[in-house]
Amino acid sequence: MNKSSRLLLLSIALGGLTTGCTDEAQTKAQLDKYAATQAEKAEPKPMSIEEMEAHSAGGMQHSMPVSADGQMQHVMPAEPAGTHQSGMAEIGRRADDLPAPLNRTQAQRVSVDLYTDEIVAEIMPGVSYEYWTYNGKVPGPFIRARAGDQVEIHLSHGKPNVAGAAHSEHASGQHAAAGHSAHSIDLHAVVGPGGGAPLMQVEQGEAKSFSFKATHPGIYVYHCASPHVPTHIANGMYGMILVEPEQGLAKVDREFYVMQGDFYTSGNYGDKGLQAFSKEKMLAEKPEYFLFNGRVNSLSGDRALKAKVGEKIRLFVGVGSHIAANFHIIGGIFDSLYQYGAIMNPPLKNVQTTVIAPGSAVMIEFTAEVPGTYLLVDHSLTRAIDKGALAELIIEGPAQPALYKPIGQ
Repeated sequence: MNKSSRLLLLSIALGGLTTGCTDEAQTKAQLDKYAATQAEKAEPKPMSIEEMEAHSAGGMQHSMPVSADGQMQHVMPAEPAGTHQSGMAEIGRRADDLPAPLNRTQAQRVSVDLYTDEIVAEIMPGVSYEYWTYNGKVPGPFIRARAGDQVEIHLSHGKPNVAGAAHSEHASGQHAAAGHSAHSIDLHAVVGPGGGAPLMQVEQGEAKSFSFKATHPGIYVYHCASPHVPTHIANGMYGMILVEPEQGLAKVDREFYVMQGDFYTSGNYGDKGLQAFSKEKMLAEKPEYFLFNGRVNSLSGDRALKAKVGEKIRLFVGVGSHIAANFHIIGGIFDSLYQYGAIMNPPLKNVQTTVIAPGSAVMIEFTAEVPGTYLLVDHSLTRAIDKGALAELIIEGPAQPALYKPIGQ
């Protein structure tokens, strides 16, 4: 490793020990200025959805495997950016927003386009927060490759082809003060220094690329690794990458993508208005919110996970930020649990709850047997009941009285 690479790795590591440019007071001042600017723009008319989307729209990555004859297959985004009734961007990624299982036997080149974006969005109704994102959603896009593939990661700081609109309210110095003058990516599926991060420190307006060979099948986390690293992660810069084995995965009927994150706001859970990031709470590991896919109720109601009786379901569940999860489905038992992302190992059978470490992931498979609404929770239940770590799985189909019924009716 050359001297500059060593210095870069050292600066990334030391980012966790220094206050750097993420001081809470500076962050709050930037958010207050942003809110005031938006309020001024809203008079005499509110900002249109189109204007908001110019600042904050995001979608899936373009995953472009190249066939043996050189043809590049372009997979378009699965979900366009949505909005809340408030007009703010929808920050949460849907659980079914992931690429289909691979259906090929040869290694190929897979190209993944990512961009970074800072977006003010609702963390719950009436409560907004500035998220830092990959492709405008939390978590970032689900990346899918096969063992033996050559994977190319292309990362731009800011949404491409928007002529700087994503940063129109910030000068470069303000970006530095807010702590996001640079972004990067560290993929746990990469065998190489920093998981790619030393090669991918992308300054405002820049774009960089690197490639790696996917050699180890598994389900892995990726995240930003620019100083101050914990802050970038806590603000939403994480996602997952699946490296399928050469023979592929067994067929299932449904796949879902769920990531738990902890969020640190200056106000208490539910306090209204634009909330600043609290570095003090993060350092004390006292989050106000534990969330699946970016916000309260991101995976509930019309965004719930849905399946039918008799269908086999596969869940990819990870922890993007700093505190381990205790993942459980109330009323469900995991037929097969692949711990630590080790999908090549024999699974554990008939598991009730699993601990998922920060920066780790699991693969869960089970069959939907009885119709109804099931709750996905962190079984440290104050996190689910009082801090947001709650989602719904709706199973539709005929009743199964042989398995589940009341007595005396």
